[in-house]
Amino acid sequence: MSQILIIDDDPAIQTLLKRTLHNQGYEVSVASNGEDGLEKARHLRPALVLCDWIMPRMNGLEVCRQVKATPELSTTIFILLTALGGIEDRVKGLDAGADDFVCKPIEMPELKARVRAGLRLHQLSRDLKNQKQLLETELAEAAEYVSSILPDRMVEPPVTIDSRFIPSRQLGGDGFDYYWLDAENLAIYLLDASGHGLRAALPTLSVLNMLKSRALPKINYYQPSDVLRGLNEMFQMTQRNDKYFTIWYGVYNRVKRQLIYASAGHPPAVLLSGETSSFIQVKRLKTVGLPVGMFPDADYVDAYCEVTETSTLYIFSDGIYEINQPDGHVWGLEPFIKLLVDCRNNSTFNLDRVLHSLKDVNPKDDFDDDLSLLEIHFN
Repeated sequence: MSQILIIDDDPAIQTLLKRTLHNQGYEVSVASNGEDGLEKARHLRPALVLCDWIMPRMNGLEVCRQVKATPELSTTIFILLTALGGIEDRVKGLDAGADDFVCKPIEMPELKARVRAGLRLHQLSRDLKNQKQLLETELAEAAEYVSSILPDRMVEPPVTIDSRFIPSRQLGGDGFDYYWLDAENLAIYLLDASGHGLRAALPTLSVLNMLKSRALPKINYYQPSDVLRGLNEMFQMTQRNDKYFTIWYGVYNRVKRQLIYASAGHPPAVLLSGETSSFIQVKRLKTVGLPVGMFPDADYVDAYCEVTETSTLYIFSDGIYEINQPDGHVWGLEPFIKLLVDCRNNSTFNLDRVLHSLKDVNPKDDFDDDLSLLEIHFN
């Protein structure tokens, strides 16, 4: 049964409206002034409020403003009862948040029709709110699942790895993994699927599972370009699937201290070398290659890099540096690389310092995109 609250300082109007609406099957409450009406609205959370415009102390406009400013009453429909029929008056009411008007003297057939219409709108708003909450719950569960399958910190030399995954309010397509292919070779990769939501997360989960189980046929997992070629053949865009993804994939040989890598439209990995803070060498590790899924005949190439002792490699998604600023500009890759240099020290893990600084850069409470960051320290 729908709850309706009547706010009017005229006892005769109260009685008339209450009897009429009660006979229509509604549950009706009454308040004689704006203050009591606002208190009852917050307590009862009615589906609809009928409120007189002209009342002493707190008029209907002020009641409307406060009702609409109350999150718990976000779906409550507010109808003003008024003898003021001018355009300017209606504009004032709409600006205050009123959903509809009923003119005095009240015509009961019109009142009943407007109440029915208001309650339909209230139910629609409730349904949309419930769907939104359900979607947010599903996205949170999906983000929790993605987090649960990501690898733990690697703490045993000769390679130590720390990682962070911070999903935005809209789940995106970030994912990463690292594991030893054998006693000498460590595979490391990070990918970022286009878009947001579950449709972006699903291809990421497929890639994680496929690479972990080495399920790509006829692929040399020690050769990054071959891995990207296999993924590109497996995950081509179609009319039903418009998703593509960027990826950085590398294999580190701990005996040769050599890193072989390839990328597909992904931001460069950043290798920092040097034992003293006064001189840190910065290398951007990236190869030419289109995102996976865009074109079936895309080419991918390998590159090689020697890794000196106490070097640190950072791999990340673009959400970590594409941060919108209040002045309309985007905080970019170069400032982020400078931040990595400033935060680096000879300790094994530095990501807490990096993330703390990133939160100072981000003007919002949440990031606009998923944020993924790997820190690989070579001893």
